Amino acid sequence: MQERISNRRTLPKAGAAAVAATMTAPAGRAWAGEAPARDRLGDELRGTLGHMHALGVVGAQGQVSAGPRDVVARAGAASLGAPAPMPAGGRFRIGSNTKPFVSAVVLQLAGEGRLSLDDTVERRLPGVVTGNGNDGRRITIRQLLQHTSGLYNYIQDIAAVQTAQEYLRHRYDHYDPAALVALAMRHEPLFAPGTHWSYSNTNYVLAGMIIRRVTGRSWAEQVRDRITRPLGLRDTYFPYDHPSLPRSSARAYQQFTPGAALLDVTELNPTAADAAGGLVSTTADLCRFWRALQRGALLRPPQMADLHRTVLAETYQDVRRGMRYGLGIFWVPTRDGGFWAHPGDVPAPARSTA
Repeated sequence: MQERISNRRTLPKAGAAAVAATMTAPAGRAWAGEAPARDRLGDELRGTLGHMHALGVVGAQGQVSAGPRDVVARAGAASLGAPAPMPAGGRFRIGSNTKPFVSAVVLQLAGEGRLSLDDTVERRLPGVVTGNGNDGRRITIRQLLQHTSGLYNYIQDIAAVQTAQEYLRHRYDHYDPAALVALAMRHEPLFAPGTHWSYSNTNYVLAGMIIRRVTGRSWAEQVRDRITRPLGLRDTYFPYDHPSLPRSSARAYQQFTPGAALLDVTELNPTAADAAGGLVSTTADLCRFWRALQRGALLRPPQMADLHRTVLAETYQDVRRGMRYGLGIFWVPTRDGGFWAHPGDVPAPARSTA
């Protein structure tokens, strides 16, 4: 599942024009021949997106994978003050839905014996995680992927996500991955590695750096060659320094402070998010990716087990009690059981995912 909605408590603060939800039916659930069930699912999806639009989201698009068929819906407009409807299949920044892609690459490398999840960060990136109590010798790759490293979340020091004025000033700034990690190294760790859980985008920037160190190629190239090309995800890519989205995309908006006007935040240099949240995609591509991931098409059984081995998402219990985190994916409990997912939010407010 992917949502470009802030994880903060009140939805209208997000104000995003490109909101998407993608879900894959649980393994073993029978959809074939259940047209009435799909019709009900479509009604529910349209109702949910309409409710989001009524709460203040400019436009919303959604897609649900239901066996051999997909249910697609939209609500609202593609931009403020314009009559064009929300595109049903437009591209948008998927934010932290990038993390499952990056985690899958790392797990593939582990399955190939090119690294171990128990390798320390220091072994793979000597001298990168150090200073102010940070110690890469005590942090493993597994802890990076599971957000149990204790490392400070660098996104809180990125100027463009702090205020509307800073966004306009810094939205085109370029960042190298090492510079993003260096922002986090200015701060002491939140806790000793492995003792607690706290969401930190620093973890996935480091994971991307490890991919490059192990393979000699960038995380984005590895995602392309190992995931998006084999799965035919033609609309999923990392834009590098290119700050714009295709013309067919909806505009994105954010409300930086309660009561403020929505600001158009479509233009952004994605290097600020890097491997933590830099990909662009569509709801259709995300459905296909999540289907492949959960059906074991991308990972071997031992790595699938690692992917789904969770810990309590301690600092997200006010979002949904019982939420847990595996290696790049959330387990979200529901009355009927639960589902695997990951939210995303770009630009990222201080509390939300990136």
